[in-house]
Formats: sequence, structure tokens, C-alpha cells
Amino acid sequence: MLCPPLNPPPSTAAVCSEINLGYCNDLDYSRTIFPNILGQQSRHEVESGAEYLLLSVIHGLLNGECSPDIRLLGCSVLAPRCQDLPSPSCRSACEAVRKGCGHAFEGIDMAWPYFLDCDRFFAGEQEGCHDPLAPLRGTRQEVAFSNLSPDEPSTIIQFTYHSNSQMYSVLKRTAAKCSHISRTYSIGRSTEGKDLLAIEFTDNPGGHELLEPEIKLVGNMHGNEVLGRQLLLYLAQYLCSEYLLGNQRIQTLVNTTRIHILASMNPDGYELAAAEGHELNGWTVGRTNAQNLDLNRNFPDLTSILYRNRRIKRFRTDHIPIPDSYWFGKVASETYAVMKWIRSVPFVQSASLHGGELVISYPFDFSRHLHEERMFSPTPDEQAFKQLARTYADSHASMADNNTERCGASFIRSGGIINGALWYSFPGGMSDFNYLHTNCLEITVELGCDKFPSEEELYPEWLRNKEALLSFMESVHRGIKGVVKDEEGYGIKGASISVRGIRKDVTTAEEGDYWRLMNSGTHIITASAKGYSKVSKRIYLPAHMEKAGRVNFVLKKVFLCQDQCFQKYDIDVRVMISEVLMSVS
Repeated sequence: MLCPPLNPPPSTAAVCSEINLGYCNDLDYSRTIFPNILGQQSRHEVESGAEYLLLSVIHGLLNGECSPDIRLLGCSVLAPRCQDLPSPSCRSACEAVRKGCGHAFEGIDMAWPYFLDCDRFFAGEQEGCHDPLAPLRGTRQEVAFSNLSPDEPSTIIQFTYHSNSQMYSVLKRTAAKCSHISRTYSIGRSTEGKDLLAIEFTDNPGGHELLEPEIKLVGNMHGNEVLGRQLLLYLAQYLCSEYLLGNQRIQTLVNTTRIHILASMNPDGYELAAAEGHELNGWTVGRTNAQNLDLNRNFPDLTSILYRNRRIKRFRTDHIPIPDSYWFGKVASETYAVMKWIRSVPFVQSASLHGGELVISYPFDFSRHLHEERMFSPTPDEQAFKQLARTYADSHASMADNNTERCGASFIRSGGIINGALWYSFPGGMSDFNYLHTNCLEITVELGCDKFPSEEELYPEWLRNKEALLSFMESVHRGIKGVVKDEEGYGIKGASISVRGIRKDVTTAEEGDYWRLMNSGTHIITASAKGYSKVSKRIYLPAHMEKAGRVNFVLKKVFLCQDQCFQKYDIDVRVMISEVLMSVS
């Protein structure tokens, strides 16, 4: 297609007139000039053109994405500000919109509009351009941050609900805006084929870094519990924008942690719930997936296996394998995708965001007595779990407050946290699976009584939960971390790290690094691996730690005999104990 010239022919007389274009009447000026930047001579010629027609349908084509940015940008070309010559819009504004919205056009297999060519039809600041989106930015900032202190860094977020397509757009636009610290990736698809799209934040997106802990946040497991989904979308935008604004706290968090966010685990269920809306949505519509499966009852029930075998002396209470019988039942696509995700990334801690109460629950979620619906059922890491739960609850605006109105259950004595099985018992939960199959410690965050609050509540809920989300992510840097190597300096994958008195080991990742969440005190830590000697160290962790203590291990190879002979150094029967008193600041 041949493009019209940037400037109209010299013989054409410039005439200013009122903007009488229905789709362009909200520009920040009221008079335009003809011929316009494309050389169109009149309002009638503009309205008859393919460019104006595109602006009239762009909202529907892109499912509301990039509205009204694209339309206002196009209007600034078709109806430029009245001056001696058509006044072009700023190239920087065009480039910003194209960077954020280009993928939306790719998603519908449509080329970027020729009349929005940033180089041809837009100008630099030094040429006296104007920004057609400036009033829009001001309005968004005023609405979103009217209650914030002027001293705080400003991040512009639209506190509205997002459809699935809009959610994908926000995540992709955020990753494009912060491509040096972020990327999106799919962990699989829902039953109806919708993308389970995750976004990660780290200083080296796309891969695991030695000794950098990995954390995940999962929302919308139950499709009608939508607040967590929205909070995680806001969190992703917040991390990106605040990092770019130079917020030191956010930069430190992102540079030292690999953060994974899955805003919606159940996009199929969300669509059902959203169709009813917050006013009509009941307690269950959209809760399950498209197969009518409750995803938080669909994971392998490893807790029952643990209870049946816990009295066996050498039975491992960690990394319990998935029984073959599990695969004979109905396994949801979403469950399978999350299990693959959990197994492929060495997550240290996790939070699953729900709704219906205001409390933090933690494993075990399944009662240790089959006939007791409410029975305290702690894991070996009870103290570490309580500390994780306390971190979120105490940082939340009202969760730990005994005066806060609850939704029916009473958590006054526990300060807003509770052992899951003591609250109510159920098998096949995601948190129990995380703990018994991997190294990951996951809590369940119940965000409030209303599973589908009105849009007016989204911004206040963000303010109530923002500090709790940040503090929870920062808490992954507690306890100890280190690398287990052999004598040649190579990391040992799959080595076990055990803590005396806690019947739950963690294992090392691909390069031999590990992380162990622990509370303060003196601990005996042992590293072991098949074919190597054991090494133990005594460590001391102070009460207040800003970062995890570093505890490395070097294991020596041992000679294994088929007839169980003793190795000449006798170190396969005598555990090498290196008593190291270490104070970690």
C-alpha cells in the first residue's frame, strides 16, 4: 500500500474547524486542521476512510485491549491540533503504545496500522510535538492513586476486572515493558484449551540461578474466587513499574529472587463466574473447572500414604512418589500442568490465593484421623509454616486484628492463622502435595468473605494486601542455603539436607544448591548423597535475619562393595561430623 505524504501539498490551503468526529471528540483540544497529516481534505473524507473505520471497531477487534490508547493515537493523526500546519503527535507516545499493544495485533494476525507508523507520521519532542495520551495518563494516575502519599513512587494501575484475554494482554504487556527482568511462559492449558500463562520476575529471566530462591504465587484455583487473580495482576504491574522507577526494595527483591506468578489456574471457571458478575455470583458457580472437578481436591492424596506408613522406621516423609493408582482417576488438565510445573522448578515457598474467609491456613489440610473432621494435624515443619503464615497475616491490614469482622469462623485466638485440618479436613489438596512431593512449603491465603467483590473494592483490597505480598516474598530469604559439592568442586544433584528433629528432608537442585526454611536457634544439619560420605554441621541462626545463612558441604566419594565390605577409611559407617559453630548475621 502506498502511504500518503506526511505534509499536505503546498498548494492546498490549510483550514481549521471544529472536531466533529464521533470517535475523536474526547481529544484534549477542540479544533483540528485540514488537510490532515494524511492529506485528507475534509471531515467527510476522514469519515469515509479505512483509517477512521478501523478506529471505530478497534475496541471490539482487540477485546477492549489498549483502549482508548490506540483510538486517541489514531485520532491525533486524523484530526491533528489546529496550528499553521498540522501539529504532529510525539513519536515517543506512538512507540510506547506500539511496544505495549503490538502483540495484541499479532494475536489476531493483523499488521500494525500503517497510519500509526511512528517514524513517518509522528515527530520528536524537539520538533514541537504534543502527547495525545497525556490527559489519559493524568486521569488514570489520579483515579488509581488519589489516596496515596505524594512521597510514594507512582505506579499507574487500572483497578478493574480483566477478562481472560485482557489478563493475557496485561501479563504480556508487563513482560514487554520490563523485558530485562521479566518474561511470560505457559505451563499448560485448561480443559477448554485456555492458556495457563505465568509471568516471572528476576534479574536473569528464563533460567535458574545458583543459590537464588524460587517462589510462586497462584491465584484463581477456584474460578469464582477472583480477588487473588486481580491482586496478582496488580502485583505483576507493580513489580515492573516500581523496578523501573528505582524503588530500592523492589529492585533488591527482584535481583535476589526468582518470582513466578500464575494469576489464574482456572480460567474456564472464571468465565462462568464472570458471566454472572459479582452481584449475582453464588458460592459455587465457577468454582470447579470445565470437567466439574474441584482442583483443590484433585491432587494425589500423599497425606494418606504418609499417615499409613509413618510408624515405619525408615519411611521417608518427603518426596513421596505419586502412586500409579492416581492416574486411573480423573486428573484435570490444570492439575497436571501445575504438577509438571512444581516438579520442574525448585520452588522454596508458595502461596495459593483463595476467598471466602479472612485467614491463613497451612498444612496439613487432611486430618491425621480419618473420622475427625477438625483435628490439629501438623507437619514436621509446623514452626516454619507458622512463621510463614504469621508473616502474611501480620503484614495484612486487618487479618491478624482480633477486632476484624470474620465470615463465620472464629480465628481470634490464633491471630488470623490456623492449621488447615483443624479448620476443616479434605484430601487431595495442592498445599499438602507441594510439601510431601517437593521441597516447597505452601500456605493458603483466604483473602476475605466476598469471593467476587465489586470493582470499587479492588483498590482498597490491593492496599490491604500489598505489604503482605511483598513481605511474604521477602521471607523466602530466611533459614539457610548452600551448595553441596564433591571433592572436585562439582555440584551434587539430589543430595539430601536433613535437620535433626525435623523428619522432612529437602534435596539439592540441578547444580547442587539448596534452600532450607528454618526458624532461629541451634540446629544440626546433615548433607548426604548415595555414594558419598555424610557430613554434619552445627549452626546457629539468630532471631532476626535479613538474609539466609550460607552453609556449604563437600562430600567425599566412598567405595561401595557388592558384598557390603567396609571401605578402608571406614567412613561409610562412621559419619563424619564437623562441629562448626556458625553465627549467621
